[in-house]
Amino acid sequence: MSARLRRNAVVLTMAVLVCAAVALNWKFTGEQAAEEAGTKILGEAALVSGQETDGTDENGAPLDENAVYTGSDYFASARLTRQQARDNAISLLQEAAQQEDADTAVANEASEGIQVLASYTLKEAQIENLVTAKGYTDCVAFMGDESVSVVVSTASGDLTSEDVAKIADIAMTETGYPASSVKIMAAN
Repeated sequence: MSARLRRNAVVLTMAVLVCAAVALNWKFTGEQAAEEAGTKILGEAALVSGQETDGTDENGAPLDENAVYTGSDYFASARLTRQQARDNAISLLQEAAQQEDADTAVANEASEGIQVLASYTLKEAQIENLVTAKGYTDCVAFMGDESVSVVVSTASGDLTSEDVAKIADIAMTETGYPASSVKIMAAN
């Protein structure tokens, strides 16, 4: 087996393992949260200000502690989950590179994998910043090897064809992916 083929096999295997770990983490974390807190998702909160409250919102209505939080909390949760998955992947790649019996090719592949993940993070942040700069309420982007998904919150809750064109243009410009590899969704 040639060194290049072996290197590609290692990278592909690591990518598959990372994707599987992310999917399992997402699935079991969501199930665990639902079991422990009814329908509330762990890590999400209605108010984080460091100030004590009397159990009511700004209108005097009681806070529902068992409610599933939506809206902008989805975006914060999605960003956190994405970052945790990336951190886990980088940790795995760093461990692979630092093993005593790892050869130079494996260390190089791990380094390249870390660089790819870092570039995804930068491109996702750039997409999110540019989309919100266009006047959209919030945005989160998920970039992969061959596609990018962008979830957008608008004031009306709907995306027009003009909105999709603007967002797709941003995503294609930042990633270099063709329009067929860009998925755009409105957050509900």
